[in-house]
Amino acid sequence: MHPSRYNRTGTSLFLIFSLLAATSASAEETGLINTLTGYNINEITPAPSIKLKFRGWVEAGFTGNPGDPHNRSNFPVAFNDGANQFNLHQVYAYIEKEIDPGRNSWDIGMRADLLYGTDAKFVKTSSFDSTILGDNPKHQLVFPQLYVNLYAPIGNGVSMSIGHFYTIIGYESPMSPNNFFFSHAYTMRYAEPFTHMGIMLSYPVNDNLTIKSGVVTRWDAFSRHSPDYLGGLNYITDDRKTMLSASLITGDVKTGPLNHDHNRTMYSIELERSITDKLHYVVQHDFGIEAGTPNSSSATWYGINQYLLYDISNQLGAGLRFEWFHDQNGTRVMGDGNDEDFIGVTAGLNYKPIAGITLRSEVRYDLAVHHDIFRDGTDNDQILLSGSAILHF
Repeated sequence: MHPSRYNRTGTSLFLIFSLLAATSASAEETGLINTLTGYNINEITPAPSIKLKFRGWVEAGFTGNPGDPHNRSNFPVAFNDGANQFNLHQVYAYIEKEIDPGRNSWDIGMRADLLYGTDAKFVKTSSFDSTILGDNPKHQLVFPQLYVNLYAPIGNGVSMSIGHFYTIIGYESPMSPNNFFFSHAYTMRYAEPFTHMGIMLSYPVNDNLTIKSGVVTRWDAFSRHSPDYLGGLNYITDDRKTMLSASLITGDVKTGPLNHDHNRTMYSIELERSITDKLHYVVQHDFGIEAGTPNSSSATWYGINQYLLYDISNQLGAGLRFEWFHDQNGTRVMGDGNDEDFIGVTAGLNYKPIAGITLRSEVRYDLAVHHDIFRDGTDNDQILLSGSAILHF
């Protein structure tokens, strides 16, 4: 496709998604239209009668790299990977009908998500939405979620998701408003899957424990062969101040030039603790192993992330993130067969001047312990100065 056609397509999609997103606010935010006018657009739609929600946001941001790499890349930092660039990261809109888990009868729901922007390339699904606007456009269009929800009044209630959905693994999310920081942890990009296709069941054993289990089509791929098992559990204390989550995915995959299936298994454990009403701590551990890779007979990767978040006021929050990620044989990040340890330290602020707007700024330092991989392969560390704005509609 000619570049000018890309521009026209991108502009059209931006306008369409913005109008769709403008119908409502995200789950956590009052919409900007509602804030500025006091008017809820959903009141003139059929949504109240059929319980259909239209929501979304737009995120744009700038990432400055004082090292000024010639390739204009902050790699291996992901999502805000463009060095000294202003980017439209997400134009995100979704339609959702939630199920009612408290009812004593069957219920059906659905959700459909659209994502356009520079972030879309990270959550694309091979053989599904990876080339909608071409092979490698800067701004891509993907459908990260498209599923049906079923609720069965069996026991405490069984919920079933059928279709295409985000993974249950990990702490950070591809959806910008769900994260404190603009940038993302190495584990989120390199240790975990983003999306799946398949069937997931969820069952609340009691008020504290929920179990999830399902069968999916590998990592970020639409495939009818060698399904994976995906499962997890969530436990929350009675005072709702501590939550423990654990998840696992295992199954055969086919990677690179290898023409045979081999097992890949990984798990993630997250502990979230509200130390006070304002101070919150999160620690996450990921571990993965693959039986065969293009570079070696086996590969292992693992890491630990820690977050300390503080609510200075209702409008202002501060956060710290410290992460370490080990990539044995360079399988997950560089793909060069070399062991590497990555260390990242991020400090940031979130500011909400009015409901519907979130401003995020951060300073990030990255270190590669063993090799020069930053600044066109000439440095072993880099500093990023970044900021983004999220407009909720």
